[in-house]
Amino acid sequence: MPRVKRPVAYRHPINRKLLDDAPRGARIADRVTGFMGSWNFIVIQTVIVAIWILGNVYLLSKPFDPYPFILLNLAFSTQAAYAAPLILLAGNRASLRDRMTLEHAAEEADIEEEQNKRLLTGNTEILNQVKALEQRILELEKSILAAIQGRGGDA
Repeated sequence: MPRVKRPVAYRHPINRKLLDDAPRGARIADRVTGFMGSWNFIVIQTVIVAIWILGNVYLLSKPFDPYPFILLNLAFSTQAAYAAPLILLAGNRASLRDRMTLEHAAEEADIEEEQNKRLLTGNTEILNQVKALEQRILELEKSILAAIQGRGGDA
């Protein structure tokens, strides 16, 4: 199934800032570690190692990397030497993104809390006004009833 890339308009503001303002090295580290942490990488590397070992076993008379496959170990060591700093860079960026996202969420929560306080205050004022209106209506009803009863007694 092909991967669907989300339009820039749908990205979270923090992610948009980190992606748009990221230096080239950070973007490369993100892509490389994204690939190295995928099943595609694992499958490709497994196929390469299998071909390497099978090629050396098949060419027993003149193997290009005889057992214990020192050249293959050197390739793995070199890969690990480059992968480790890239993984650290990508991890640092991920933790920075997480921290910025949490700070943004906290700011949004503070704004929402302030809005909720204003709404609660407004609703309380409305309820107080409704209560005062109900009281005034009851007073008017009593005065109307008293006026009607006063007239009824005159007739």
